Amino acid sequence: MRIVRDRTFVDPADRGASVAIGNFDGVHLGHQAVIDIARKNANGAPLGLLTFSPHPREYFAPDTAPFRLMSSETRTNRLAKVGIDILYDIAFNAGLAGLSAEEFSREVIAGQLGLTHVVVGGNFCFGKGRSGTAQMLVKHGEEFGFGVTIAPLLEDRGTRVSSTAIRTALSEGRPRDAAKMLGHWHRIDGAVIHGEQRGRDLGYPTANMSIDGLHPPKFGVYAVLVDVLDGPHAGSYQGAASLGVRPMFGENKANIETFLFDFKGDLYGATLSVALVEYLRGEEKFNSLDALIDQMNTDCDQARTILASE
Repeated sequence: MRIVRDRTFVDPADRGASVAIGNFDGVHLGHQAVIDIARKNANGAPLGLLTFSPHPREYFAPDTAPFRLMSSETRTNRLAKVGIDILYDIAFNAGLAGLSAEEFSREVIAGQLGLTHVVVGGNFCFGKGRSGTAQMLVKHGEEFGFGVTIAPLLEDRGTRVSSTAIRTALSEGRPRDAAKMLGHWHRIDGAVIHGEQRGRDLGYPTANMSIDGLHPPKFGVYAVLVDVLDGPHAGSYQGAASLGVRPMFGENKANIETFLFDFKGDLYGATLSVALVEYLRGEEKFNSLDALIDQMNTDCDQARTILASE
């Protein structure tokens, strides 16, 4: 997959694509349906996706609470897996934010990127002040020479499939419901960082990862599937993970700590992808370390049983 970041200089080979437009946080089933429509309208042209960095919500409200389901790197990897040829990851800055809807269509879509067809959801808004609508984009396409398809919104059992609905499911400790809307397990990816090694002292050495910048799922213990993406221990594992602030040891910065079953080795610096499968329990502060260890034994036994059928 080729990545285009500079809209002012686009290689001729990267022009003329059929693209889906949006932020595609999570790359959920609704996003995949939009991408499939762009694929069907490609007619031999490259399949592309037009998105923006930073997310416009982060640009206009930089102090907003973390809401991303995926890091940019994780999203890029997922988009490559669904067959995107060209990712137009365009800088969202004052210049782009100041373009009217008509200017965006004429200068960016038709002019700088030379797109042949664009697909958007029915609730798509664009241009300065979000003044442009999907219906306006259809008119711009007729005027400036590109095709437009408005994709129907996808629903699952009467619930609209959206990044917002997925965040709600994760916040309520329902990772399986989130996975049904995503079309894949919700994963937290990142490098293993050094912690305080309390887990090692308790007989449960964990791989610690930051969740900075991501929407935090419900704090607690999960049964997880783990892919070690690089290094000498690369492969797939099962495990149990604790996500939260570790109240047994005072208030701490939220992170995720994962114990891999039947694993021996050093994972520091390796990149892990941790899939949340099932929520087991909330965070607790125990009366003693022995009580904590007993509960961890129970958690791991429960997680093994759950994951045996996955």
